[in-house]
Amino acid sequence: MLLGIPDFGILSAYLLSVLSAILCLIYGLYNWNKGSEEENRQIMEEAQWEKGQQNIDANM
Repeated sequence: MLLGIPDFGILSAYLLSVLSAILCLIYGLYNWNKGSEEENRQIMEEAQWEKGQQNIDANM
């Protein structure tokens, strides 16, 4: 009997759920701002395209 829980299946379910939560936190912290550089590059490309489109429309 470990931690007052007599069945190993119940104990393993508790331990695995706590371990899963810890791993999710680690994964989230590791990948916190990973996509922001890609998104910023895409926004800048769209802004340049729109500026070029406005110049084309102004010259017509």
